[in-house]
Parts: sequence; C-alpha cells; structure tokens
Amino acid sequence: VQLQASGGGLVQAGGSLRLSCTFSGRTVRDYHVGWFRQAPGKEREFVAASRRNGGYTYYADSVKGRFTISRDNSQNLVYLQMNSLKPEDTAIYYCAADSGLILSSMRIGDQYDYWGQGTLVTVSS
Repeated sequence: VQLQASGGGLVQAGGSLRLSCTFSGRTVRDYHVGWFRQAPGKEREFVAASRRNGGYTYYADSVKGRFTISRDNSQNLVYLQMNSLKPEDTAIYYCAADSGLILSSMRIGDQYDYWGQGTLVTVSS
C-alpha cells in the first residue's frame, strides 16, 4: 500500500486546514490509520488515529476538540480536519497505516508499517 499526504500550507492562528491521505494499491477499509507530526527539533508525536472499522477514533490531548479524523472509503481517503490552529501545531504531518494494530499500539508510530511522505503545516501568529 502507498500513502500520500496532502493539504498542508500556511495559515494564520485560529484558521483551519484539511489534510488528506490518499491510499493506493489497497483499500483503506483494510487499515488502521494514524496521523503523526514532527516539529523542527522535536520528536515525532501522535496526533490522531482511526480504527479500520471506522468505529473508534483517538486523539492526542493537545488536539482533542480541534482536530477530527475521518474516512471516505469510496474515495480511499482519510482526512484530518484541523480547526482553531495554533502556532504550536506547526509541523510536518504524516499519515501512516497498518492492518494489524491492537488498540494499545494505535498511538505508537513505530507500530505502523506504511507511511506517507508528509505535508508541511505552518501556523503563523
């Protein structure tokens, strides 16, 4: 499976962006999907994740209530809607996928087998 993240850009604080993760080679229905980010000089961190049945979603405390992960199975896409953006949300955002994650591993980047190339989000103050 191949993933491609897109939709990043420059936005002012308080604004919104929607990131997309496009699946190719396999159907998104078969995979758990996570979004992660890495800010300059910092380690990669978990942002949000969605179980492959679409029934469960998980969020980092720092984005809860502002970000929403969702799927469009018909288009083989996963979205990350980001609202009320803050300068500290500035980072490269990556989507990742895996077919065999247990619940406790959904927040751990090293547990995902497949990664997209990342898209840069810059939030100005």
